[in-house]
Amino acid sequence: MTVLGMHHVQIACPAGSEDVMRAFYGDVLGLDELPKPPALAARGGVWFAAGAQELHCGVEDPFVPARKAHPCLLVADIEAMAEAVAKAGAEVRWDENVPGVRRFHTDDPVGNRLELQQDDPERQQVGALLG
Repeated sequence: MTVLGMHHVQIACPAGSEDVMRAFYGDVLGLDELPKPPALAARGGVWFAAGAQELHCGVEDPFVPARKAHPCLLVADIEAMAEAVAKAGAEVRWDENVPGVRRFHTDDPVGNRLELQQDDPERQQVGALLG
């Protein structure tokens, strides 16, 4: 048995929050919305493409935002992403604890923790060579 990779990560959202999730994940972060299968669309929530993986926002009742657990999105330009997040009114909390990685944490509109990071260019080149 072999795990081939990660297909998606699901985060929780409250009922009726689809529009604010679309605005943040789609408009601010630039993720493309994915259509949900009809049987699942009836449950609410919204799905996004995050590179080759997916981020699913699923309705949970009662809703409690994830304050520690979080997805981490890899971005090409961390400074531009931090600027977009701040411009949208979300807090940008820089974290320098991982050598060679520029990253920050923020919260989505419903309070879920989210990490965005950009690897050091040298580290990216080594990863591409090892690929």
